[in-house]
Amino acid sequence: MQRARRTAELAGFASPQIADLLREVDYGDYEGLTSKQIHEANPSWELYMDGSPGGETPTQIYARVQAFIALAGKSGGRVLAFSHGHTLRATGAAWIRADLIVASGLMLDVATLSVLRDDGHRLIALWNSP
Repeated sequence: MQRARRTAELAGFASPQIADLLREVDYGDYEGLTSKQIHEANPSWELYMDGSPGGETPTQIYARVQAFIALAGKSGGRVLAFSHGHTLRATGAAWIRADLIVASGLMLDVATLSVLRDDGHRLIALWNSP
């Protein structure tokens, strides 16, 4: 959460509320490995389908981001969230009530802006914008 907190500060939000629900995915035995290294050992591995041995399961990831969405909904207004890529991609899929595997198809670069909107119908209004 340190990088997310620092990003919030750089964006002008000096005192962000920290929600553990947005922490980085627990990669368990894969912690510290690159996707390339993981795929060398397990070519068909997909985080949102397989999870990580010794870490979070896809069900746990999805439940966590759904809990964040519920928490954000209680704010009564806009919420600005800074987090890690895999967590935010999962949040995007959960926001539109899609299966978690949809997150695999949501490209998300570092330091980009995405807007999730609820006009009585949840939608992704903007994704991965510089």
